[in-house]
Amino acid sequence: MKIRITNGMFVAILVNMVYAKAIGVTQGMVAREIGQDMWLATTLATLQGVGMIYLSYVVLKKTPQMDFVELANAAFGRWFGMFVTLALIVFFFGAFGTVMLTFVYHLRDYFLPEMPLFAFVLAALGIGWFAAYHGLEVMGRMAFGGVFFILLLNALILIGSYMEIDLDNLRPVMESGLPKILWASRHSDTDWAMATMVAGMIQPMVKNPEVRGRSGMAGIALGGVMVAMWPLLEAGVLSAEVTQEYFVSCMKLARNAHIGHFIQRYEMIMVACFSVSSILQITMCLFTASIAASKAVGLKDYRPMLIPIGLALGAFAYWALRDHMRALELMEMWPYLALPIAIGLPALLLVARLLAKKRVRKAAEAAPPSSS
Repeated sequence: MKIRITNGMFVAILVNMVYAKAIGVTQGMVAREIGQDMWLATTLATLQGVGMIYLSYVVLKKTPQMDFVELANAAFGRWFGMFVTLALIVFFFGAFGTVMLTFVYHLRDYFLPEMPLFAFVLAALGIGWFAAYHGLEVMGRMAFGGVFFILLLNALILIGSYMEIDLDNLRPVMESGLPKILWASRHSDTDWAMATMVAGMIQPMVKNPEVRGRSGMAGIALGGVMVAMWPLLEAGVLSAEVTQEYFVSCMKLARNAHIGHFIQRYEMIMVACFSVSSILQITMCLFTASIAASKAVGLKDYRPMLIPIGLALGAFAYWALRDHMRALELMEMWPYLALPIAIGLPALLLVARLLAKKRVRKAAEAAPPSSS
């Protein structure tokens, strides 16, 4: 591919892929399971996410010019490639549903309750189509903007909340026990899994193949640092009991934040900052699903697939979000679909690459080199 992004853009994309959903709806789900130990689950998920992204890098290390689908085709032919493509499309459909849920529930439930659901879906798709059509470099620049707004949002929430922290709300530590905390971390693992699967599709477009592994792990770790503040503040300021009552707990925290007596309830600023990261998640799911679909039908360019894939993604999101209980079921079921694909697929590709070394080497030599 001619498109190339810098390693800085790659890191920024991964930070954004982790952030919006992780602070938006994931923390409330974790709090409902393990209470004030929610911050420990997020920390453990970050460590697991670093492991997932490293596995993704190891899979593609010997073939830096290939993505997951191209490696599958090289290893065992078109049918194996079709299987991997189908798994990726299923993953990105589920991921799109969860990030659209985050986007819609923040805007509709708190600011635009009268606006119909299809308007939110069309608005998100319209921005996604525009950015994806213009290529990954545009999304990389968007990601830099997203990181700036993430830092701004975190700073505002920290300044507006730290005086309200009650350390007693964070005690006792590890009351739930390590096994239960690890199990609850599956909800946060899905956020890191989404970043990992996106990385598996865009790594060939990143300059300097020799540092992609470090860049990927840095992106996941930085995303974890950006997210980790939220469960600490939600548990410390709101308490775990209050946090678990809200589907979008970060908005409750934002409504509680204030700077002095003059800047009160600045959740509108929060949504403005948050939306860039949320839109980037939506766009990257559309972009990577379109790449996978284009390879399945033998197209060299992903752009012809943007409209049909986008319409299918939008229809799925509309169906899932029309019913609140269905949306909750999607969130509950998502870890059981996302994690087997995000962990199992790279592991399967690693085994395939080792078993078909000669075929993969030949295909890699015939493929255009990955530029640096």
